[in-house]
Amino acid sequence: MPGDIYHIPALLSETVDGLAVRPDGIYVDVTFGGGGHSREIMRRLGSSPKGRLYSFDQDIDAWANRIDDARWQFVHSNFRYLRNFMKYYGVNRIDGLLADLGVSFHHFDNAARGFSFRYEGPLDMRMNKDARLTAADVVNTYSEEELARVLYLYGELRNARPVARALARARDKEPVTRTEQLTALLTPLCGRDKEKKDLARVFQALRIEVNDEMGALRDMLTAAGQLLAPGGRIAVLTYHSLEDRIVKNFLRSGNVEGEIKKDFYGNILSPFRLVNNKVITASAEEVERNPRSRSAKLRIAEKNDVQQ
Repeated sequence: MPGDIYHIPALLSETVDGLAVRPDGIYVDVTFGGGGHSREIMRRLGSSPKGRLYSFDQDIDAWANRIDDARWQFVHSNFRYLRNFMKYYGVNRIDGLLADLGVSFHHFDNAARGFSFRYEGPLDMRMNKDARLTAADVVNTYSEEELARVLYLYGELRNARPVARALARARDKEPVTRTEQLTALLTPLCGRDKEKKDLARVFQALRIEVNDEMGALRDMLTAAGQLLAPGGRIAVLTYHSLEDRIVKNFLRSGNVEGEIKKDFYGNILSPFRLVNNKVITASAEEVERNPRSRSAKLRIAEKNDVQQ
């Protein structure tokens, strides 16, 4: 593997600050990864025996970063099952939830996982290595129309149809099973000045489809809204416009559809109060240290004390 750093969390202090951690509170980190955010939450729980942290990750590789503390619980699961697992552990209310929706260095920089066009490897892209659907399955078995839909919706690729057509023709001659094959097919279709951006969009689209990231995000946010106690906070880091739009709409309206309800006077009714009306982004200093933090957007909201 090119690098041995599992992940460098973006906006670490700002995200955990946003949770306003109480030593006796119950918190959930639905994206454990390298454990950076979770460790900071644990530090802020101090020595209180009442504090609890539940950390989710569907990739068992994250277990290598486990925290040695009786108050910490690792949950090997997709965060879309948040509600089920909290019920399993007897938790009906939580005081805060953190979600860092970025793909970890561990995934991008591991050629064997197939997440990046920068490395040669199998066209996989599964966050959960036990899942059945791979990126190769999407490329080789989806109809041309379905491929175009995935590339347009999840990659926001303007030339989605020509790209889907080229992939359909190529796979008729030989299955596309490796990242270098896909990259070689795509490069002639990309503008010279935006080759890397277009390649990244295609790989992003396939990854989102393979892992049903948008569906899982909607499920998790709905469960979070139900579990958060009055005064509890949710802090979410997004990295592309698709997921950011869902999070923004949910925190503004209280539902994943983004349907705004208003009172008689035209005031927006929502179970949340936005803590930061303006999205928080990384400073120039942080971007210099960690270039991948450039696209990070942090949104924080607090559950209203009185439901509207």
